[in-house]
Amino acid sequence: MEAICRFTYCSLRFQTPKFLSVKPLERPRLHFSSISSTKMEMSEIAEEERKPVVKKKIFVAGATGATGKRIVEQLLAKGFQVRAGVRDTEKAKTTLSDDPNIQIVKADVTEGVDKLTDAIGDAEAVVCATGFRPSWDLLAPWKVDNFGTVNLVEACRKVGVNRFILISSILVNGAAMGQILNPAYIFLNVFGLTLIAKLQAEKHIRRSGINFTIIRPGGLRNDPPSGNIVMEPEDKLSEGSISRDQVAEVAVEALLHPESSSYKVVEIVSRAEAPRRSIEDLFGAIQQH
Repeated sequence: MEAICRFTYCSLRFQTPKFLSVKPLERPRLHFSSISSTKMEMSEIAEEERKPVVKKKIFVAGATGATGKRIVEQLLAKGFQVRAGVRDTEKAKTTLSDDPNIQIVKADVTEGVDKLTDAIGDAEAVVCATGFRPSWDLLAPWKVDNFGTVNLVEACRKVGVNRFILISSILVNGAAMGQILNPAYIFLNVFGLTLIAKLQAEKHIRRSGINFTIIRPGGLRNDPPSGNIVMEPEDKLSEGSISRDQVAEVAVEALLHPESSSYKVVEIVSRAEAPRRSIEDLFGAIQQH
């Protein structure tokens, strides 16, 4: 009996319970296919980072004008490339900045659609900042502000450009607003019914199917901004002025924020008492009818 007890005791003493048994450590297996795949992904990311950023190219009609020149400058400042459409290329070389991101091209909106398609070239959007020069030619406003703008729109349709920014004017629809006796409306229509010509061009743009933003500034000032931008829907403003620098800023921001500016007609002036708001917010607050 004593022998049996000793045997049992020894067996219990030296038998290791299964739950305490330790298996020998295994070396982790390296999955070379996963490592190779990860390296390839990192290599592709690095390659993407090394690729040069392609800057969006914008065609500006009237690029040497008082407002057009400012639009060109602000586009360059925002990293765009510019095809500067001008009537006098030699003058443009001395007027516009010497920047490698500018291409100066001859473009006269009165010369028809075909020549304008060549001028637009590979641009992805068009900004129209043209305007007639006051003269005794009473058809000049219609040649530039109406037929010229229509030509530019049709050139866009021909080459497949689907983004169009037009610099127009407040009071273009002054008659419908009851502003026919407004001195500004009378004065601006003295030279060949300028505002009516602009309004007809706007109507053509809206019927064209192109993604548009029509900007109607108040009286244009050459001095720096002296107030904050006020933006209203169409046919709301009948007075006020604004710096050309701010008009250019609104045009460029319309290109940067198509989600809030597309298919809209807006009117802008500046006022010292107006709160400062981002242009994106101003566009977003406009409900187009």
